[in-house]
Amino acid sequence: MVHAQRYLSGQRAQAEHWLDARPGDLVWCTAASGWSKSARNAFIAPWIRGAAALLHDARFDPHERLEVLAREPVTLLCMAPTEYRVVAKRAELRPVAGLRGLVAAGEALNPEVLRAWHEATGLWIRDGYGQTETGQVTGMPIGEPARPGSMGRPLPGLRVWLDDGELCVDPATVPTFFRGYLGGEPPARDMWRTGDRVTADEDGFLHFEGRTDDLIISAGYRIGPFEVESALVAHAAVAEAAVVAAPDEERGSVVRAVVVLRDGFAASDGLARDLQDHVKAQTAPYKYPRIVDFVAELPKTPSGKVRRALLRGQR
Repeated sequence: MVHAQRYLSGQRAQAEHWLDARPGDLVWCTAASGWSKSARNAFIAPWIRGAAALLHDARFDPHERLEVLAREPVTLLCMAPTEYRVVAKRAELRPVAGLRGLVAAGEALNPEVLRAWHEATGLWIRDGYGQTETGQVTGMPIGEPARPGSMGRPLPGLRVWLDDGELCVDPATVPTFFRGYLGGEPPARDMWRTGDRVTADEDGFLHFEGRTDDLIISAGYRIGPFEVESALVAHAAVAEAAVVAAPDEERGSVVRAVVVLRDGFAASDGLARDLQDHVKAQTAPYKYPRIVDFVAELPKTPSGKVRRALLRGQR
C-alpha cells in the first residue's frame, strides 16, 4: 500500500482533535509495530504535537499493562477495544496518577467496558475509526462523554456519509488517503466504500455495527454482532465474546456466540442457557444466540481485532 508524504501533515487533525497529544505528554499506543495504527499513534501523531512516545514490546498481559501504567508517567493511553475489555474483566482496575486520556480504535467499545474504566479512572475511553487505506476518519470529540457504541464524528474537514448503511468517504477531503495498492490500480477518487456498516444518531454521532459481511440475516431479521456481543460481555461470567452467523436450514442463518469465560466459571449447558436468556432480556428475543460455544481464547489479528471470518469457518 502506497501513501504520500501528505500523510504526515494529515495526521495533525487526529492528533489535535482526537488523540489530544500535547507537549510534555507521554503517549503509549500498544498496537503492534507492523500496523498502521502504531505508525499513527505511537509515532507520527504524538511527535507532530511535541509529545513523547512509550514503546513497550511485550506480549499482552492485562496485569502487566496495569503495572506499566503504574510505573511510567503515561498521560495518554491508546489500546485496542479488546485489550481494554480483557483488562477490565481479568485485572483489578484502579486510578492511574497523571493519566488524562484514554482512546481506542479498531472495534466498537462495549458499554460495560466504558463504565468499568470510567468508574476506576474517572476517564471515558474515546473511540475513533480509521482504516489503513484512509488513516483516521472519525473520533469522539474531546471533552464530551463517551457514547456507548459510538466512534464519534468525522474529523474536521472530512466529508463522510452513509450509503445504504455503509460508511463512505470522499478521498479528496482526506489527506491521509492512500495512493493505491503496491502494483495495483489507483483507487477511485470520487468515493471510497469502507465495507463497514454504520448508523448515525440525531446528533451526528456515528455507531459502528460491523463489517458488511458480518451482518447476520436470520429468518428475515437483520442482526448486527455488536449488540449481541455487548449483551454477552455484560454477563458476570463472560470475559470476551464474538458473534457470527451459522448456517441453518430453516432460518438461513442463526446467531452463534463464541465465548471466553472469566476465571472461576466453567462451561456447561446450564450456563449456555443462562447466557441465552440474558441476551433475550438485554436485546430482543430474536437476537439471542441459538448456538453457544465456549473456547479458551478468540482468534485475533496482531492489532487485536477478532477474526470473525475464521470463526465462521470453524463450525
